[in-house]
Amino acid sequence: MSQISEDAAFALQALSPLDGRYARTTAPLRPLLSEAAFMRQRVRVEIAWLIALCSQGFAELAPLSEDTRVTLGRLAIEFTANDAGRIKAIEATTNHDVKAVEYWIREKLAAHPELQNATAFIHFACTSEDINNSAHALMLMGARDEVIAPRLASLRMRLVEFAHAHAGLAMLSRTHGQPASPTTLGKEFANFAARLERATAAIDSVVPLAKFNGAVGNFNAHLAAYPDTDWESLARKVIEEDLGLRFNPFTIQIEPHDWMAELFDALVRANTILLDLNRDIWGYVSLGYFRQRLREGEIGSSTMPHKVNPIDFENSEGNLGLANALLTHLAQKLPISRWQRDLTDSTVLRNVGVALGYCLVAYDACARGLDKLEVNAARIAEDLDQCWEVLAEPVQTVMRRYGVANAYEQLKELTRGKGITREALHGFIASLPIPPQERTRLLEMTPASYVGMAASLAARVR
Repeated sequence: MSQISEDAAFALQALSPLDGRYARTTAPLRPLLSEAAFMRQRVRVEIAWLIALCSQGFAELAPLSEDTRVTLGRLAIEFTANDAGRIKAIEATTNHDVKAVEYWIREKLAAHPELQNATAFIHFACTSEDINNSAHALMLMGARDEVIAPRLASLRMRLVEFAHAHAGLAMLSRTHGQPASPTTLGKEFANFAARLERATAAIDSVVPLAKFNGAVGNFNAHLAAYPDTDWESLARKVIEEDLGLRFNPFTIQIEPHDWMAELFDALVRANTILLDLNRDIWGYVSLGYFRQRLREGEIGSSTMPHKVNPIDFENSEGNLGLANALLTHLAQKLPISRWQRDLTDSTVLRNVGVALGYCLVAYDACARGLDKLEVNAARIAEDLDQCWEVLAEPVQTVMRRYGVANAYEQLKELTRGKGITREALHGFIASLPIPPQERTRLLEMTPASYVGMAASLAARVR
């Protein structure tokens, strides 16, 4: 009997499908949002603060040589799984994760002659949240900029491509599930592309905030030790120049997380648009407007051999729901903290990777589904040609222009709830007391030609 690999065995026993069934899909987020990634960013923040302190001219701290600065910087850049394991081992004793990071840095620097006095200034005047909030901001921005935003941009460009390719392909609309004024297939994709463009712009515009101002946000300990130092300017420099974030001077022990809520809300909006897309395409597959490319060996049903199910869009819809449930909770919970601090945000923040993981699974499934779609133009045309009643709208509108009495009511009596044939509609148009050229124009109109600006609008989206 063949043996499965250690990784495969782990995946089969994973509690979450994100680390099991979907592990390959979520792999890009692991270096950015895992616990080891959190440790690495904490090290980066601690080192940035230590280097800044050594540059302040304190009598107790000598300025650092360039070689030593490089050595310190490598602690985060070259951070390994073994380093994370050592921090975890220290935490087993301290029962405090940030203190474990501090002690690990001390271990790494203990033999460095230039840093003998500096080790006492690791985590100097800091509360744990100074380190954590900055690390979380770095993690989230990395995940947004390196993984989530590019995936959303790729999905949007797929929609733009569909919009352009099928800009002029007339299609029956359905409002309330019933035949309505025609559109084009490309225009419907353009609608989603435009919506997603606005949503992704909101995601990209969120500015990450961070604080570095001590136990309750007032630099209390800092000023107790060095009352003449401009601590706010130093903290701002570390946050903005060294870490690339935006300094927030007005906080309690924690940065209030309002910017995170803004980001998560923006992600929910983009996800909701994609969920809407999934459902629409699912419906069009059901109508036969799309065929799905077959994959060799794939089975659609365990009992019905003919089935080719829209499983990718269903998978995407389900995971978007999970993502939005978590993101909504994060957005609603994180900005709330009792008085100057409680720990409810700490445990919730550990699930950011889970929320974004479900986003990534959903985006991957949606992209996979889009790649399988083949337009069934004949079926779309057939559906449209069976609904001449949709021309009741332009006919009654032209009648109203020329003062024909009860125009709407006449077309309602003629078509509502029973449809109409091409011949019957043409007979009605031929009897209308309107200018001959207008009768001719209406008689030349077909459901496929009655699409307004749909084609040009679809071609316009970028």
